[in-house]
Order: sequence, then structure tokens, then C-alpha cells
Amino acid sequence: MKKKAVIITLLIGLSQYLWAQKIELVNRDWITQMSQNKSDTTYVINFWATWCKPCVEEIPHFEKLYATYKNQKVKVIMVSCDFKKQLETRVIPFVQNKKMETIVVFMNEPNPNNWIDKVDEKFTGAIPATLIINGSSNFRYFSEGETTYERLEQVIKPLIN
Repeated sequence: MKKKAVIITLLIGLSQYLWAQKIELVNRDWITQMSQNKSDTTYVINFWATWCKPCVEEIPHFEKLYATYKNQKVKVIMVSCDFKKQLETRVIPFVQNKKMETIVVFMNEPNPNNWIDKVDEKFTGAIPATLIINGSSNFRYFSEGETTYERLEQVIKPLIN
């Protein structure tokens, strides 16, 4: 009986590592590349952090968008703006615990002023913020503040139909 309990405990403990998705480190050049991309894929890019309550509250909207449109030309990318020293201790465990299926990347720029204006000229650096782009149609939408699933869907639907 004790052996069975040890095995179950090990399996539960290991399960969080089996779920782990790789979090790519990105920088301002990545933002430029995304902005200049001319593909017909629609990119929904959300800037967030684990310490930002409104950011965390809207994550389910992006997860639902991903689940709804994952078989279409829509990519949902969550850009963590947490401090780099928190990547291993806070961001990765957060993504694992939430079982996030969207693509999660980490903004690896020590100075936000080096990349904020590359997202959008209206971006003040406040999060959450969302950028939606479709290169083939030259479509660009930017919004600071919380969003809803309905608003996200309203913006992307014309781009994928």
C-alpha cells in the first residue's frame, strides 16, 4: 500500500513537468518581424504579466479563442512582460498550473522603452494590451486594457472568413 502511495505521488509530481510547454525568449526584433509578416495568418498577440490582475483575468478569453480557431489560420501568442528573474520561479509555473495551450513567449528586453513603440505608436506600455495583425490584408488592430472573447472574435472573424 505504501509503495502504491509513493508511485501515485511521483506521478502527480511529474505530471506538471510533462505538461510544460517551451517558452521562447523574444526581443524587439521579434516584434518587428511579426509586424512585417505578410502571411495570411491572423496573429493575436497579448502582452501580459503574472502580477497583473486584469491580465490574468482575461487569459481565459485568449485560451477560448485559441481552442475555437486552432484549426484555422489564427495564432494566439501570449507575450509575458514579467521580470526575467521571475521566468523560472513564476512564469513557467503559472503557465503550467493554468495549463495554457496558447503560444507563450517571454519578452527578453531589460528596458521596455526599447520595444514598446515597435508594438504600436499608441502603446504606452500599460498592460494588458492586445495587437492583432494580418499581413496579407495589411490589417492592424491595437488596444490597451482588458478585452473580452466577444471583442476578440469580432475583430478576427472578418479576417478568416
